[in-house]
Amino acid sequence: MARIFTIICALMTSAFSSVTSAQQAWPLERPIHLIVPFPAGSSPDLLARLLATPLSKALNQNIIVENKPGAGGNIGTRLAARAAPDGYTLLYTINGPLVTAATLYKKTLGYDPFKDLAPVTLVATSPNVLIVNAAFPASTLSEFVSYVKTIPGKANYGSVGPGSASHLAMELFKHRAELELTHIPYPGFPQVTTAIIGQDIQAAFMVPAIAMAQVKSGKVKALAITSLTEVAALPGLKPVANQGFAGFEAISWNAILAPSGTPNAITARLQKELSSIIQSDEIKEKFAAQYFTAVGSSPQELTRLMQQETARWDEVIARLKLSLD
Repeated sequence: MARIFTIICALMTSAFSSVTSAQQAWPLERPIHLIVPFPAGSSPDLLARLLATPLSKALNQNIIVENKPGAGGNIGTRLAARAAPDGYTLLYTINGPLVTAATLYKKTLGYDPFKDLAPVTLVATSPNVLIVNAAFPASTLSEFVSYVKTIPGKANYGSVGPGSASHLAMELFKHRAELELTHIPYPGFPQVTTAIIGQDIQAAFMVPAIAMAQVKSGKVKALAITSLTEVAALPGLKPVANQGFAGFEAISWNAILAPSGTPNAITARLQKELSSIIQSDEIKEKFAAQYFTAVGSSPQELTRLMQQETARWDEVIARLKLSLD
């Protein structure tokens, strides 16, 4: 009996030592895969690749960026959520798959953002921009609201599809401003832009990387941004919240997460290295060029943001009775 007990203790000690050694060896064993659930060349892909090189140097290990697009980011996010929690698979994603997907795809999502993913850090935030045609008879947000109220039901707005950030942001604003605007979905922002320039629609909330190119060309006007405060990369544009709609916020953001169960020592190391990289002058400047403000938060701060954003958009989705299953 004593011999059996000794053998069991030896096996347990060996197993514990193996786990400890594996954690200590991270990330020396093999390259780290950073899943981006959007196409190559997309905004999250570009920002992820800006971080991959300095993170690789900090960890002394290759970082392989893998694009796994589809279903609004849900396919790649599901792959990351189901990956082994060993620190060799990470997820770089935007807010949609983390805070609206679970409500929009209740039957088919295949992962729980809060149970199946471990937050590492909030990477960066960016506002949406409210744009209208250059000839539209409004140059301020208050003028826009006043004019649309004179033509109830006759104004249209575009988005990149039901449940998208551009759709939900306008629905939230419609509710706050008590406006009647008809939703016209399009395959992507280039088509939304064409529709606004051609005056097929009157307005849209759009990502600044696309919106500002058209503003600078003089083809559209920017009336407001959806962050709570002004953004240095968007001088002269006032937040909706500062123009009569206190507290209005509809930002886009990027974050890095790991599969749930990833050892705390690994996520802590990742957060430390990433925060330092994100807060560097070089990365701040490169992010600003894409109209993003670098953050580099703690995992706890990212969790709180996910909870707040989920509550905010669940209310909008419920009001719309929207389901994408």
